[in-house]
Amino acid sequence: MPLLGSGDYVYEVSGEDWGDIPEGSTYKEATSVAVDPNDNVYVFNRGTNPMIVFDTDGKVQQTWGHGIFTSPHGVTVGPDGTIWCVDNADHSVRQFTSDGKLLKTMGTPGQRSVPMSGKPFSGPTHVGFDPRNGDFYIADGYSNAVVHKYSPDGKEILSWGESGTAEGQFNIVHYVAVDRDGWVYIADRENHRIQVFSPEGKYETQWVNLSRAACLHLDYRGSQPLMYIGEYFAGIGNNRMGTNLGPRVTISDLKGNYLAKLGLETYGDEPGRFYSPHGIAVDSKGDIYVAEVSWADYGSKMDPPKELRSMQKLVKQG
Repeated sequence: MPLLGSGDYVYEVSGEDWGDIPEGSTYKEATSVAVDPNDNVYVFNRGTNPMIVFDTDGKVQQTWGHGIFTSPHGVTVGPDGTIWCVDNADHSVRQFTSDGKLLKTMGTPGQRSVPMSGKPFSGPTHVGFDPRNGDFYIADGYSNAVVHKYSPDGKEILSWGESGTAEGQFNIVHYVAVDRDGWVYIADRENHRIQVFSPEGKYETQWVNLSRAACLHLDYRGSQPLMYIGEYFAGIGNNRMGTNLGPRVTISDLKGNYLAKLGLETYGDEPGRFYSPHGIAVDSKGDIYVAEVSWADYGSKMDPPKELRSMQKLVKQG
């Protein structure tokens, strides 16, 4: 199997769907992935079993979520081990136990707020937690341009953001991560950047020279904290042979210094290539899991339509 990366960041990839999904079932496409402290891997997807829980060898531990979701989008493991699932099409955020018992629903499923009103929710995308105190942030991004902040008991604290390209404005608030100092990192996907805010929503800085930054994962295991960034293809169809335009995975420190870029070629099925990294997570060994919306972006547009690989594992070397 080929290798991606260089130096301290080298990974083996297979180019095939990861995970021994149940016989007769399909991912259709994996939209998000999260790993809990016990290395259980939660793959949220739009196929037969909306949530599939694997061990790191890809063996199924359980499945759940049947008949609940309209369009699975983002999954996050909360500080207490509960699982937070965002459905962008029914405008809801749901909290579950690790084995799929519904605990809480935020928003009224099927009822959206007025688009671009700033009110929750209108196409929400992802949840991120402040590890210091359990406050959480909901990216409300597909037809809003807002980040909502809540206390651990679900009371709204503040919201910020508006549509645009200036500092503090958003063009699809797609993913949110919070570091141990409380800084909030937002994948501002269609503005090709990550923006960093204080816990009060004050703009601090931005990381540019990215492709379409779609998903984030913070990792504190090593000698320095790292941010893993999944990026979409940033070219157009006529430029699909271009290189260094994504899709790819970028590894950065928390100052925005890029340490490695995994994937130089354009989108494709071959080992070492990606389609559309839409969710990303890292386990205790440093292996990377990448969920890709390959059906929505590519497979559904083929003639005839074709389900493509949508779940990759990048195995850390050394």
